[in-house]
Amino acid sequence: MQPDELIESLRTNRLLAIVRGTDPDAALDTVLTLFGGGVRLVEVSLTTPGALGVIERARAVLGPDAALGAGTVLTPADARDAAAAGAAFAVTPGVTAALDRAREAGLPVVAGAVTPTEVALALTEGAAAVKLFPASLGGPAYLKALSDPFPAAHFVPVGGVDARAAAEFLAAGALAVGVGGPLVGTAARPGGDAELPARIAQFLRLVEEQPCSTS
Repeated sequence: MQPDELIESLRTNRLLAIVRGTDPDAALDTVLTLFGGGVRLVEVSLTTPGALGVIERARAVLGPDAALGAGTVLTPADARDAAAAGAAFAVTPGVTAALDRAREAGLPVVAGAVTPTEVALALTEGAAAVKLFPASLGGPAYLKALSDPFPAAHFVPVGGVDARAAAEFLAAGALAVGVGGPLVGTAARPGGDAELPARIAQFLRLVEEQPCSTS
């Protein structure tokens, strides 16, 4: 996936689902349920046990074109291994050494940042988009404030983004929102979560109601 393809997918779909769990098989089922329910961008956090195997198995099922990425990419080794497992993009919690390695491996990066200095550094280091994390610290008003000095930045708020906050961030100019627990629930843990399909439908309706105004 090229950086402009990731940006276009974020702009079109407006929802990045974050799978972070405790069971590899449940995490795989969650990824497949998300895609099957209509979510088109999914990241698997590398904090999930067996995350690389989850990505590899999901890629085998979903095919080469699915926008399946790796999250919580911290180190150059993480970036290398994520690319080898079949990740199409990488998401980092901050501006780390993984950013350069991910780009070298052909993975566009959504790099975590929260301060103006970190946003500037993420953009300088070639991030395709900026993961505003944790987004709950400043909320939509903070996103608007950051957008003034960084009008060309593509912001994806993550962290504490429930359905209400997602709508507010999108209305405030976010390119997309990253949603973990409020969407995935306990689906990626043993026992699963029978309410996941209903929440998928809820979030997809929500993002469809928020037309994207970013360029």
